[in-house]
Amino acid sequence: MSRYRFAVVGDNCVDRFQLPVGQSLIGGNAINVAVQLAMLGHAVFYFGAVGRDADGARTRDLLAEMDVRVDHLQMLDGETAYTNIDITETGDRIFAHEDFGVCQNYLPSEDDFAALAGMDHVHIGWIADRGLVRRRMAEAGTSVSQDVSVNNDQMHLGVDSLRIAFGSAGENREKADAMMKVFLDSGAKLAVVTRGGEGSAATDGTVLAETGILAVDVADTTGAGDSFIAGFLHAYIAGGSLETSLVSGRECAARTCGHVGGFPQKPQPL
Repeated sequence: MSRYRFAVVGDNCVDRFQLPVGQSLIGGNAINVAVQLAMLGHAVFYFGAVGRDADGARTRDLLAEMDVRVDHLQMLDGETAYTNIDITETGDRIFAHEDFGVCQNYLPSEDDFAALAGMDHVHIGWIADRGLVRRRMAEAGTSVSQDVSVNNDQMHLGVDSLRIAFGSAGENREKADAMMKVFLDSGAKLAVVTRGGEGSAATDGTVLAETGILAVDVADTTGAGDSFIAGFLHAYIAGGSLETSLVSGRECAARTCGHVGGFPQKPQPL
């Protein structure tokens, strides 16, 4: 397997799973993708911000433990982001409350942008940057993707300049098809959309690929979409076909559904 240099830019948070789980784990869109790519054997660098608090130190230490480089992690005055999560009887999660903490004001520094430009691929999670990172990467000629279905203001979620636009349409094939068309019409080179129980699809406007889901015993779906993105990038950046990349994504997502949280870690009590 080829080993690539990935950078993941954006959010992190402490996922606080409410009773009956009663545990907290480190997560967030960007961090989940970063850790999953590291678990797949790549050199991964995380670009984001945490507070100068216990949760910030915990996040930094866990990323290092999971072989994600934290050279560009900013430690800022303020609170590390957190999310309160309710779990249904079927294993689905409900985001009851989100506080983005210092992530709300995070932007890469000029030194960070210089480092990002040298990566094989940059993926963007939740970030309030008005599209700055994706445009700077495009100007530098760096391969870049973004998850545009995160809970964010639309001013931060354009797809122009993206090599890959990732979205989520729920179990609605018509909505997924329309979303992919919008992505391509708006400037993305490749559109990739998950469809819940209906699987996933990807198209570059010429080739369309689709795949179903893997049947698994679901412990928790938190981070499954992020894991799908990591699995897809793992195969696609190495030159895999759209179908191969979708299959890689669903396999990674299925593994994540087998445990609580976006990646394996020792939880802490609330």
